[in-house]
Amino acid sequence: MPSFFSTTNILRDAFSSQAIYASNPPLEQHSPNAPKQRHFSAWSTIDDGDTKAGALSVEAQKEISQASVGARAKTGQIELYSPKYYAACTFGGLMACGVTHTAVTPLDLVKCRRQVDPKMYRSNIEAWGKISRAEGLRGTFTGWAPTFLGYSAQGAFKYGGYEYFKKFYSDLAGEEAAHRYKTGLYLAASASAELIADVALCPFEAVKVRMQTTIPPFASGTFSGISVITGKEGTAGLYKGLYPLWGRQIPYTMMKFASFETIVEGIYGYMPKSKSDYGKGVQTGVSFAGGYLAGILCAVVSHPADVMVSKLNANRQPGEAFGPAMGRIYKDIGFSGLWNGLVIRIFMIGTLTSLPPPNVIHPTIQKSSRPPTAGQQESTSIPAIPFSES
Repeated sequence: MPSFFSTTNILRDAFSSQAIYASNPPLEQHSPNAPKQRHFSAWSTIDDGDTKAGALSVEAQKEISQASVGARAKTGQIELYSPKYYAACTFGGLMACGVTHTAVTPLDLVKCRRQVDPKMYRSNIEAWGKISRAEGLRGTFTGWAPTFLGYSAQGAFKYGGYEYFKKFYSDLAGEEAAHRYKTGLYLAASASAELIADVALCPFEAVKVRMQTTIPPFASGTFSGISVITGKEGTAGLYKGLYPLWGRQIPYTMMKFASFETIVEGIYGYMPKSKSDYGKGVQTGVSFAGGYLAGILCAVVSHPADVMVSKLNANRQPGEAFGPAMGRIYKDIGFSGLWNGLVIRIFMIGTLTSLPPPNVIHPTIQKSSRPPTAGQQESTSIPAIPFSES
């Protein structure tokens, strides 16, 4: 009869260490380079979904970017800070500055002559009368050719360079610092661009001033004037007025930038409605008024240097150093002489700012690339500034 109780041998075999581990397979040995197995399938699914979503996000961004470029191409808009944008700003500056300055040559002619010789005319009206009677209408536009060439070159470098340096300094500072110190960065950009633009302007300015202040003109045209100057004084003769030109243009540009937007915002602050509630005609009128008022401040800040530009180009002796020449001229004219021609220059700058080209070409470029207009603020774009310079 079989026993219902286990024998001693059976119990020993059942509970011995060899019996416990005999039924379990040995653990797998994983190499260090073998891929790790996911122990939780839900986590693996989520991670896989995140990866796919990220890939879709990248593809979506590419498609949006391509669609944006396509939309701009169809609507004629220019992508901000693209090569086409810089080219448009350069061309706009060339056209606007050259055309406007050529249009006010009669004002510039009288201003330069009265700066060099205050006793030549008793008033601006007398000056235009004498010039027109002696030389006709053509005489009142003496120096128009170097004016057009010089300020076209200056405008091209100034506005193309301004946009380039604005982007360059903003990227250098970083997004947060660029937004916080936006005005300072834009002023630095305008000064940097002006520094280069004035080098392009200076030779033509030298010819223009001499043509306007010598009677009869020392040369018949721009390039004949360049030949006469370089023949007598070398290439340095074309740049004898560069330092005061920098002293005139850089403060002028910085003051114009700093004051124009503030004045425009102030005008809208006194008006009963917000800027967006007014039509293009009113907005353009406010821009004209802001530019004219800013031009007055610019003229006052830069006028002593403007007088020195005229005097140095007309009276600086060959081989005379810049410092002694400035001292000699100041001794002759005194402090009051530094303000000769200020009234007519204010009128000239105001007229430059109010002429159509700078207020049509520049806003058109801005609109096509979606920067803000005057009276608006945006960290990535420049406020609208008139093209005119003097």
